[in-house]
Amino acid sequence: MISIKNTSLKGLVLLLSAFLMPSLTFAQEAAATINTGDTAWMLIATALVMLMTPAGLTLFYGGLAQRKTVLNTIGMSYTAFCTGTLVWVIIGYSFAFGEGNAYIGGFTSFLLADVKITDVIEGQTIPRILFIMFQGTFAAIAVALVSGSIIERVKYSTWMIFSALWVALVYSPIAHWVWGNGFLSNDGELDFAGGTVIHINAGISGLVLALMLGNRIGHGEEQSEKPSSIKLMVLGSALLWFGWFGFNGGSQLAADFIAANAMLVTNVAAAAGGMAWLLIEWMTEERKPTLLGSASGVISGLVGITPASGYVDVSGALAIGLISGVVGFYGVVKLKKALGYDDTLDVFGIHGLVGIVGAILTGVFANPEVNGAAGLLYGNPGQVLVQLKAVVVTIVFAGVASAILFKLSTLLTAGGRIDAHTETEGLDESYHGEKSFDSM
Repeated sequence: MISIKNTSLKGLVLLLSAFLMPSLTFAQEAAATINTGDTAWMLIATALVMLMTPAGLTLFYGGLAQRKTVLNTIGMSYTAFCTGTLVWVIIGYSFAFGEGNAYIGGFTSFLLADVKITDVIEGQTIPRILFIMFQGTFAAIAVALVSGSIIERVKYSTWMIFSALWVALVYSPIAHWVWGNGFLSNDGELDFAGGTVIHINAGISGLVLALMLGNRIGHGEEQSEKPSSIKLMVLGSALLWFGWFGFNGGSQLAADFIAANAMLVTNVAAAAGGMAWLLIEWMTEERKPTLLGSASGVISGLVGITPASGYVDVSGALAIGLISGVVGFYGVVKLKKALGYDDTLDVFGIHGLVGIVGAILTGVFANPEVNGAAGLLYGNPGQVLVQLKAVVVTIVFAGVASAILFKLSTLLTAGGRIDAHTETEGLDESYHGEKSFDSM
């Protein structure tokens, strides 16, 4: 009996081993491909980028909006984050990173159908689901940026429809071209964290929508466009600055020297942009250093360094930051006034124009000692032409596609603009039935 029991026990162990060994082997293989340091950093970076929209951008935009439209302005960014996130996991990720051709991904990742929790990004050391989440925060903030061009006069319903269509059919294809092995990446464009994909894309789209909607009632009257709260605006800009470390540093998808350099040059460019705008304003306008100007310059510096953050050193970042602050100032203060268009919160001036300059300057200042890519100053003038092609392609596609999608959105909502009475009274109370301040 003892002999029989021992034999049975041995057989049971062998049987269990046969079933468990594939799982144990798979777990060991999965663990070997995941780097916990890289994964931990990307978890943090993703959370930082997430913070940028429902906290940073909403406060930044809300502080810049008129008192009677603060909540509507905040709500458009807040809702856009929700919409962008949902569209991203349903179809956006599939169009951007799914199997397809040089121009668009396919439907293989529709509703993330082909994604397993244990998948690892090819050539990387982080979970695929983490990469999906990280990229989803990019899509969400990109569409939220567009809202700044059309606040205080657009229907909420029109905006919700447009934002969903835009993420799927404008943002995702461009992301595929640049980051999903599309034709721009095959050409060798350098866009580390979204100069073309996010900033030029959003800036051009916002300008097109602003032109289609027309100017606000009373546009140009200084008192009617006075920001509701400089304090909220500065707090929002600081949160954006903070989150941008995850935005740029996280785009390396690893905790390494390039990620550290990206964070360093991001900080330098932001500070340089802030100082450039502040000093120009101080010396040329009302000879007063304003916090509005300083914060706007910081955001300009952050936009300018975004495509270059993985390729330039500190000297390049300093130059890009200073130039970005200057371009942002003249784009917002001078060009907008000269042309008379009503881009409410200067999405085109800060993100569009500065994004264009940042993308081109990446082709000038890229240092091969940082990440292997060389720009004009390091013996590769052709890189500037590659960057210019990407800029032009993005401008044309974003402009045309956004116009078509916005027209469709207005048709579905019986016109995209709110009525004159609601616009004059303010959208917070008349449209949402809520109030941002106790007294007006």
